[in-house]
Amino acid sequence: MLHKHSVSIKGHPTSFSLEDEFYKELKRIAATNKQPLASLITKIDRERTPDQNLSSAIRVFVLNDVKAVD
Repeated sequence: MLHKHSVSIKGHPTSFSLEDEFYKELKRIAATNKQPLASLITKIDRERTPDQNLSSAIRVFVLNDVKAVD
């Protein structure tokens, strides 16, 4: 199921929508790296391409992390 999540990036509130499975993996990645979830999302936001929305950037980030483990 798709859920909307809110976060503050550089002091500005924003939101993104993710399926539960992607959000769970995103939280796992943050915990594994001993990094606050908001900090990880800020990093993903900073590194995304201008034509990519935040939700998509997070999904690609999670996918790449999962693929790197395999």
